[in-house]
Amino acid sequence: MAIFDLHHPWLFVFGALGNIISIFVFLAPVPTFRRIYKEKSTMGFQSVPYVVALFSSMLWMYYAFIKKNAILLISINSFGCIVETIYISIFLLYASKEARRQTVKLLVSLIGGLYTLIFLVTLFPLNGALRVQVVGWICVAVAVAVFAAPLSIVFQVVRTKSVEFLPFTLSFFLTLSAIMWFGYGLLQKDLCIALPNVLGFFLGMIQMLLYGLYRKVKPAAELEKKVPEHIVNIVVVGNSEQIHPVKSEKNEDMIKKLDEEENRESSVISPPVPALLPVANDHENEERAGGELAQVNLQPQQQFETPVLVVCAAA
Repeated sequence: MAIFDLHHPWLFVFGALGNIISIFVFLAPVPTFRRIYKEKSTMGFQSVPYVVALFSSMLWMYYAFIKKNAILLISINSFGCIVETIYISIFLLYASKEARRQTVKLLVSLIGGLYTLIFLVTLFPLNGALRVQVVGWICVAVAVAVFAAPLSIVFQVVRTKSVEFLPFTLSFFLTLSAIMWFGYGLLQKDLCIALPNVLGFFLGMIQMLLYGLYRKVKPAAELEKKVPEHIVNIVVVGNSEQIHPVKSEKNEDMIKKLDEEENRESSVISPPVPALLPVANDHENEERAGGELAQVNLQPQQQFETPVLVVCAAA
């Protein structure tokens, strides 16, 4: 094939390196799916990135087949289709009923609906260079949407000043992949391959820059673990409005002292109360209840962040 022609050595180099680096990008979610397999639960993760990545890889494969002489583009997106299919299968296996239903719905609409429509509309009415051009620009639109998806993570990092959900390794390989495929598209004089990777390069650089700025900021979950549980003990005396915060280890002694003082005051000042009066008994019970210890637990509430995955299909 022309791709292995000695007159195009750099084309082969960029394509081969693009394949190798994109493999790392596709394999980035493996630790997540190991957790899903171990926990037997999807743990709140979404299937959208994997379905979109599968859709994108299938489109690029179709484009490479009709374009011809793009064996390296076919190889990496074939790998992407296999990997994303495995991810989606594992997700469906351990997802809840509602998550499984939404994933199937998304698969039917994107793969069974939109991809089939694109395939039929471009395969029969169009032919030759026009078909390649139309499919190529459709791939550009999808690739731009896939590359733009991690922008939500960028905004979250800026807002929280934390890189908890921004893995540096993925951003690094994403940037390298964009460089390799941009060079491949440029040498082939194919804007449909080169153009989306310009956006991918700048997005990867922004992510790495943000990681460098906020990498020392500790995640919210870790900060919550370090905040000790703070308990304030409050003693309410009688029906008065006086509130006495005390230390927890002295609670019992303080209660005894307060009860003794209250009993002495009542024996000196208060007249004797007949034992058969229910009203007095009720009042006395209220006073005793008023001397009990009230504890207010001021423990910080735990915040659960929705796990976010960034998966980008190779161009």
